[in-house]
Amino acid sequence: MQLKIKAYLYDIQQAVRLLTEFTTGKSYDDYAVDAMLRSAVERQFEIAGDALAQLARVDEQVAAQVTEYRRIIAFRNILIHGYARVDDRLVWDVIESKLPTLSSDIDALLQE
Repeated sequence: MQLKIKAYLYDIQQAVRLLTEFTTGKSYDDYAVDAMLRSAVERQFEIAGDALAQLARVDEQVAAQVTEYRRIIAFRNILIHGYARVDDRLVWDVIESKLPTLSSDIDALLQE
């Protein structure tokens, strides 16, 4: 695996790790009232989505091994370009329902 590909995967892994760290022990209500937490979470999703978009440009086959990779990139685009309309409940749902899968996918790719 090319070093560039590993670097993108590592960036995603780090963003996932921080997302997990920031949100462990938190509830949606905690998230909804904490502007700093929301900003931190959104930033890490932006980083993960951008790294995945760059990865897809370099090696589409590797990116395709990440579950719903196109939706992750689209989510990043919504956070960046549609920031005024970000649905906090949607972001929290992604944390709870999609983040574990992303973490597993990236860890598996880095172990190859």
